[in-house]
Amino acid sequence: MRFSLFLQILAFVLTRVVLNTMLRMVYPFLPAFSRGLGVDLAAISTALTIRSTTGFFSPFLATIADLRGRKTGMLLGLTFFTLGAGLVYVWPVFPVFVLTLVLTVLGNSIFSPSMQAYIGDRVDYRWRGRALAFTEFGWSLAFIAGIPVMGFLIARADWRAPFLFLAGCGLAAVFLLSWLVPRDEPKPDAQREPVLGNLRKIAAYPPALAGLLLGLLFNAGNEVVNVVFGVWMESSFGLQIAALGAASAVIGFSELGGEVLAGGLSDFLGKSRSLVLGLAVNSLAVLALPLISRSLTGALIGLFLYYLTYEFTLVCSIPVMTEVFPAARASMMALFIAGTSLGRGVGALFAAPLYDLLPSISGNVIGTLFVNLLAFVVLSRVFRRVNEPAL
Repeated sequence: MRFSLFLQILAFVLTRVVLNTMLRMVYPFLPAFSRGLGVDLAAISTALTIRSTTGFFSPFLATIADLRGRKTGMLLGLTFFTLGAGLVYVWPVFPVFVLTLVLTVLGNSIFSPSMQAYIGDRVDYRWRGRALAFTEFGWSLAFIAGIPVMGFLIARADWRAPFLFLAGCGLAAVFLLSWLVPRDEPKPDAQREPVLGNLRKIAAYPPALAGLLLGLLFNAGNEVVNVVFGVWMESSFGLQIAALGAASAVIGFSELGGEVLAGGLSDFLGKSRSLVLGLAVNSLAVLALPLISRSLTGALIGLFLYYLTYEFTLVCSIPVMTEVFPAARASMMALFIAGTSLGRGVGALFAAPLYDLLPSISGNVIGTLFVNLLAFVVLSRVFRRVNEPAL
């Protein structure tokens, strides 16, 4: 890999730490934000629902990276993010807070597929898994490093301080990437393509639709467990604060472990094989979850394995998706991200009913296994496009 490209990817990692810290910090600091805004937790939850819904519309904006170039898409996303993060610091009222959540999630949803398409254009498919896995460190490091920094700022200043800090980081990222990333010209035919043209082409291409369905199914299965694991641990061990605090640390480090494994193995084993392996091992991990969770230690081990294999599979899926529709990589990746968001929404709808259906977490385990099985069914359609043999 060229040194200049390595520096660009390192800058992408740092930028994604900033973007993902904004996305992830709302959950642990909900009480501080609700008190600062003078609203109850139900209002904040409504704001988060609006934020999640916003992600479904991101592909319409992310197509700019196919029409006007990857760098333009990345800078547009960072501009949305920086503007959004700064607004609530200047005008700290609840409607502006909602607007902040909307603009920052839109910024991330434009930046990420543009960045992934940029790497897809410049890194050979044989080594793309390692490069893209490296950028995914921004997700786990946001939890491990970014969230503690935000907590420090809130404790030393007030609830608005993290937003000012993140807006400053976003502005710095705009200047850094403007300098590091070369201007890329879109192909002449892309400039003539209507905004919705690439989305229509993807919708008419069966392997691309299979890839989107794969992302929806796999993330729905994860959310079926994700939504209820805190309730399950509280009812099982009666240690809400201690157990959930430990689980949060476990999840952060398991995500980092999954990203490291994906970076080390996906190119060596093959992206398609790694994706199949990850989905299979994740199914085994969720199956083992109720069996080894007879103590708090066992539950934490089970959660570590489950989230590690989930993150491994998710990271392995990204380079595969970049090769499904190379003619419109940014649009394809934007739709894939929107599909994963929709999957989480669908999984959340079924999580509570499944938890009430059977004792402990067994109903959710069965639900996740069923959805993972459906994901296996659609994998073969994805592999028909990617020039790599499937198992």
